[in-house]
Parts: sequence; structure tokens; C-alpha cells
Amino acid sequence: MSSPECLTAEEIAAYDRDGFIVVEKRIPDDVVAACHDEIARFREEARGLSAHTDRIDLEDSHTADDPRIRRIKLPHAISRVFDDLMRSDWILAPVRDLIGPNVRLRSSKLNMKSARYGAPVDWHQDWAFYPHTNDDILAVGVFLDDVGPENGPLMVIPGSHRGPVFDHHADGYFAGTMSMAAAGLSERDAVRAMAPRGSISIHHVRVVHGSDRNRSARDRGVLFYELAAADAFPIAGSMATIGTLEEFDALMLCGESTIEPRLADVPVRIPLPQPPTQGSIYEIQKQARIKGFETVGA
Repeated sequence: MSSPECLTAEEIAAYDRDGFIVVEKRIPDDVVAACHDEIARFREEARGLSAHTDRIDLEDSHTADDPRIRRIKLPHAISRVFDDLMRSDWILAPVRDLIGPNVRLRSSKLNMKSARYGAPVDWHQDWAFYPHTNDDILAVGVFLDDVGPENGPLMVIPGSHRGPVFDHHADGYFAGTMSMAAAGLSERDAVRAMAPRGSISIHHVRVVHGSDRNRSARDRGVLFYELAAADAFPIAGSMATIGTLEEFDALMLCGESTIEPRLADVPVRIPLPQPPTQGSIYEIQKQARIKGFETVGA
């Protein structure tokens, strides 16, 4: 293997062991400031909206006069700033250190946990939504604000990426969330991913994670890039598709594409049947009776 580009041997070992790492102050201050300028632009776009659009997901507490964004959808596709950051070595170098030189984009999102009302994301595994032929898939989270214990940090169950894919269904439909008790897991074992703005987190596609609502007076915006090894192909029935080969190859961010999927011995559940109400993870999780963060404190 070639030498790592930026991660230390200890960081790579921690990712393999725990399924996540935090790398502090990875992104330059001027790039973070440019991201905030883009957020301000989308907040103005949300002013006057009364429903979600294909670009913006609104908080339940949103009003036209007091715009509250829950998520900016596919930010790389609608902002040059977010696209340039995604393609930079600030993001791709640590990813190559973990999953190799051939990297394909799966998706992106910017979760906006605004002060005092940012919505929670209940416990889940990303793998439950989009199983692939192998699990060299991860999400890089860019901390656009300081992240502390009370403003809804990502919470991860260390080592859970080495276990099964848990049941994310409710009432016969895929619900995008899981019962920690049924899985034999405890929220008390979760580790909070906290660091100053400009830091990044990286979490494995199979690791169990979630985040409480923002209970503080400080915003907590995290920009997520979901990235995969080029030889990880989505499995039929997952919430991921290839389209044409040209469209699939257009998602390559570095290295070389392939038409030879790598098959790994990984556990899989298919997210079918789809829930009656479609939308972002927030809308899907509303349909589950289990609410992991109604009683869990920040």
C-alpha cells in the first residue's frame, strides 16, 4: 500500500476500530466563511416558502417571515462553493487514505441544526438506506460551526460498523430508524463527535449514529459528503440507483471507474417496502413509533 496522504496511522486504526474519526481544523477559515455566505443565500431563498422544495427542506417551525432551513439538498449540485470543497484534497485526501484512490460521489447534504430548534435525527445506519456490493463507503462531515455537547453533535456507537445491519422497519414499511433496545445497544455508549468549526468527521456507512436536537443558543451546521469506492455498486432495491453508465461514471471524483463490482461478505437488508410518505430522512423517520431522542438528553 502507498503511504497515507494526510491521516496518521493512529487515525486510520481508530477508523477501522470505531467506525469514525474526527480530524480537527482540516478546512481553512476562508472556505468555511464562504460556506456561511452560501447558507445565507439559501436562507433568503427560503424566505416566503411554505413547503419543502427540491433544494430546501424546511424545519417544522419554519414560517415565511422567519425562515428556518432543516437541510439544503444536494448542495454540491447547486453551489460552486460546496462543489469545489467536495473535489478538494481537504476532503478527498483523507478519504483516499481510508477507502483507496478510486472515489465516487454518492450524495451530499447540509444539515442545519439552527439554535434552539434544530431537529434530531434518530438512530440509524446509512447502510440501511443504500446497501452496496461492498461497504467501502463513508460520510465526511464538515463542521461549519463549533460543535459541542448541547448543539446536536453527531453521536456514534463505536465498533457498531462491524456488526449486523439492524431492522429499520416499522408497521411493515421501511422507517429509516431502529430500536436501540432491540439491537442490544445503549445510548450511554455513544461518543459525541465534537470539535471547532473547520474540523471534519468521517463515519463508516454501517456505524450506528444519530443526533439530538439543538438545545443551545448556537447554530450547528454540518455539510456531509457521502463517498464510495468506485467498485461499490448499489444493490437492486436500495435507495440508490446507477442510471446509465455515463451518469454513474460522471460521479467519479478521483481515480478510475470500473464495471467490475467488488463483492464483499457484508450483511444486507433491503429498504422495502418504501414508506407511504416520501422525503428526507426527517420525513421518513416521522412514521416510526420509536423516537430515540425524545427522552435522551443532549
